[in-house]
Amino acid sequence: MGLLLVLVGVAFAVSMALGQYPIPFPLPEKLDPVLRTVLLEIRLPRVISALLIGASMALSGASYQGMFRNPMVSPDILGASAGAGFGAALALLFSRSAGEVQALAFFFGLLAVGLTLTVTKTIARRGSATLVLVLTGMVVSTLFSSLISITKYVADPDSKLPSITFWLMGGLSSVGTRDVILLSFLFLIGALPLFLIRWKLNVLSFGEEEARALGIDVRKMRLAVIFASTLLTASCVSICGLVGWIGLIVPHMGRLLVGPNFRDLLPASTLLGALFLLVVDDVARCAFAAEIPLGILTALIGAPFFLYLLMKGKKGWT
Repeated sequence: MGLLLVLVGVAFAVSMALGQYPIPFPLPEKLDPVLRTVLLEIRLPRVISALLIGASMALSGASYQGMFRNPMVSPDILGASAGAGFGAALALLFSRSAGEVQALAFFFGLLAVGLTLTVTKTIARRGSATLVLVLTGMVVSTLFSSLISITKYVADPDSKLPSITFWLMGGLSSVGTRDVILLSFLFLIGALPLFLIRWKLNVLSFGEEEARALGIDVRKMRLAVIFASTLLTASCVSICGLVGWIGLIVPHMGRLLVGPNFRDLLPASTLLGALFLLVVDDVARCAFAAEIPLGILTALIGAPFFLYLLMKGKKGWT
């Protein structure tokens, strides 16, 4: 953990120095207006947002994998990302402001997961709730993905469609201080309960019957994890767009470092997620003259890693 904290600190300092506008080190005692604007109003909010979003996605992914007892689960399994994407696409279609885009994305992200839970509660029988929850989440995700496609189809190809497409690919180019404050607040609300109950995820990984025998209220536990993880996922997608794979691959990196004990795995995944997205964002804005969308880079890294997991052919925890 100490090493991860040091790496995050080093990456933070390096990220503040990287960019199209060179930053002199050591910094002068009196910053000129341009340098102050670049550091405090553009680069600092972006770096902090990358840390918070990476930490949130990795934390929610690790929590979902523990709850579903499946290392192939990611934070968008219940439809939060697809729902948030549709909300943002809808707001962009009607030329709403940036704040309204984020608010609508956040609302539809929560709505999609609420729909998944409602349908699951209606049709699930005792002992099959987890399977029904996953299958319903896949259906809801497909539904909102189809709605996104419809929105793109009816959008003006010269003005609205490019903005919708670019937003869906993910990026941090437009984040500001207000976004950092909002992300920090929602991160605390979502992360705190997950850290407080992380030891119960160890019990839940043995199976629902065993967890009940040890005094765990599985239903309340599942709802707490879903609520906190959905809050984290929806808030991230509403700010940066669809940036996938972090919640899938980072928890596996955490297991390689600290093992499967969730008391250590959740903090490690949180720090690794923050470090991972910060490095990816540095590459996105510095590797080429034009900024690369984050969703493209995370997919380029995540897809080969996912194939590696499939080829290993192991079931359960690694």
